[in-house]
Amino acid sequence: MLLFTRYCYSVFTVYYSSKYDPTFKGPIYNRGCTDIVCCILFIICILGYVAVGILVMPLAWSQGDPRKVIYPTDSRGQFCGQAGTPLETKPLLFYFNIMKCASPMVLLEFQCPTTQMCVEKCPDKFLTLLKAYTNKEDFKYYKNFCKEGLEGLTVTQILSSGLCPAMLTPSKPFTRRCFPALDQKKGGEITVGNNSKFDDGEGNIRDAKDLVAGVKNATVVIEARQVVMKIFEDYTQSWYWILIGLVIAMLISLLFIVLLRFLAGIMVWVMIVMVILVIGYGIFHCSMEYVSLKSEAGSNVTLKDLGFQTDFSVYLHIRQTWLAFIIILAIVEVVIILLLIFLRNRILIAIALIKEASRAIGYVMSALFYPLFTFALLSIVIAYWAVTAVFLSTSNQPIYKVFNETACDHSRKICEPANFSTSSMKAECPDSKCLFAFYGGETVYHKYLIGLQFYNVFLFFWCANFVTALGQMTLAGAFASYYWAFVKPDDMPAFPIFSSLGRSLRYHTGSLAFGSLILSIIQIIRVLLEYIDHKLQGTQNKCTKFLLCCLKCCFWCLEKFIKFINRNAYIMVAIYGKNFCTSAKDAFFLLMRNMIRVAVLDKVTDFLLFLGKLLIVGLVVCFSPQTVVVGSYLIAHGFFSVYAMCVDTLFLCFCEDLERNDGSLARPYYMSASLHDILLEETEEPTQSSPHHINCQMTNTSS
Repeated sequence: MLLFTRYCYSVFTVYYSSKYDPTFKGPIYNRGCTDIVCCILFIICILGYVAVGILVMPLAWSQGDPRKVIYPTDSRGQFCGQAGTPLETKPLLFYFNIMKCASPMVLLEFQCPTTQMCVEKCPDKFLTLLKAYTNKEDFKYYKNFCKEGLEGLTVTQILSSGLCPAMLTPSKPFTRRCFPALDQKKGGEITVGNNSKFDDGEGNIRDAKDLVAGVKNATVVIEARQVVMKIFEDYTQSWYWILIGLVIAMLISLLFIVLLRFLAGIMVWVMIVMVILVIGYGIFHCSMEYVSLKSEAGSNVTLKDLGFQTDFSVYLHIRQTWLAFIIILAIVEVVIILLLIFLRNRILIAIALIKEASRAIGYVMSALFYPLFTFALLSIVIAYWAVTAVFLSTSNQPIYKVFNETACDHSRKICEPANFSTSSMKAECPDSKCLFAFYGGETVYHKYLIGLQFYNVFLFFWCANFVTALGQMTLAGAFASYYWAFVKPDDMPAFPIFSSLGRSLRYHTGSLAFGSLILSIIQIIRVLLEYIDHKLQGTQNKCTKFLLCCLKCCFWCLEKFIKFINRNAYIMVAIYGKNFCTSAKDAFFLLMRNMIRVAVLDKVTDFLLFLGKLLIVGLVVCFSPQTVVVGSYLIAHGFFSVYAMCVDTLFLCFCEDLERNDGSLARPYYMSASLHDILLEETEEPTQSSPHHINCQMTNTSS
């Protein structure tokens, strides 16, 4: 132990004596521009982004049509429910044969190979054309789902001409489209309209489960739309309560931060005890549910046999679900208790950091409102990207292709619906149809459209990450000026936030652009991997699937790591004014020299702040509509993101302070008395002559 301490002392003494400036007194004001090349590249790309909007947007605006996104499109390329058109009263899209949507071609062309038409409402009963044709009232109802020109035709002629569907099934409107009203009984049996079988209109009795394959690709969208509609309904009915709830969330967040400053220790331990009690109650509740399902029929079905279900309530009727909950909660409970036992001293340091962060925010109160500035900039970036993306993606022309059920040489060839009935394609393939396939084009603009869309997405990531990075560096500079002020607030700038923001934009735009560029490249690679995975669905083998899964996992981990490095690099840039790579290296090695503190304090403080967010959300939801959950969490996250940045900045300054100073009159600590006292309680300080000796002993003791 002694030899290790002496070795650390000699290494760090030599290393730091040549590295550190003894006159360092906090954030350097006399600094120069960093990462100029990346700054120029970023400005050029932004100018190019604006140029794309100026030069291309007029063409996109002239050919683009956002209605293609808002309204469903029938087989003729017409918009269902569009105001001012004959289809204004027909807002829903009806599929003649939904079972054909299970074709693999749907995954390649994103178009169901069956006739689609706009209808006023979805069918609500079982009916075949053969049966309806013999009853005047039924046939009148059936005509609502048929094309015009049925007079004088027989059933055979109607079906061969594709004027009517062979059958109708009870359906419900989802995302403005009519899908069969499928349901699942507790035994797992699939039904449609409370029937497990139906007549397909061609003399065959089929199972209701045959309809599942045609609609399964839309189930996720259906569930998402239901959530959005619920939020919209809540907003229109109780918007004033929602506004009041959001104001309450802001006030509670401010109150919570004030209380943390004076009662941080008590509040943290109370939250931890509450979490333990809640988890214990959860284990008890899950155990009771597990026992109660023992005698229920079908409850012993495994999760593997059940498969993925969009109705998550189905899983609550399976015993294996509750057993999984019990195991997970028990593991979490044990882990938390063990952390409390073995890391209680580190939790005290985390509490001291939280107290210090509260004091810092008290001196820099304007930091609490900085997220509003970040939110405004992100809103501009998102709005520009969204408008550009919508008009670029809808600036194509309608493309029609030949769809058929039998072998045909003209299958999937481009056709013209106006003269298709008299064309040679129709003559050679009598059962074929000319249906709307997708939006596209053959001009130079359309050929390079995918490149413009990619550029739009990439610049969106880059600009959004740049705005986030600017906020992090601005807050870091403000809080670092607080930490390194020996006499607070006399040694602090008059306006720390504005001073830090000015330095960041004037000197370190290149460093911000460099870090956000690296992160954007990784994010765009993740998007491409998701796109490839989506394109290969249904055709990939197990090896390809495994490889894609590994790549997505690796890049997800890499993105998290880069975000961590960038965050700490921006703090070092704000303090020292060095370039991004040097700051990232210094931050990385500083954190590695304090690895145990980083591993514990970072996660402990994040967890404690997360508990604070949940507490605020819970208090607000008790007196407000459920819609306020998302809004109140975002408000709490906005306040606590400032808090988290403050803690991270103070922690890096804390580590720097330990390595630079030794607490003597010549080199006093800049840390507060509370941090200093906890540090001395944790470590036994043999000398006052070397900060490196202290740091080695702390690292050795912690390990």
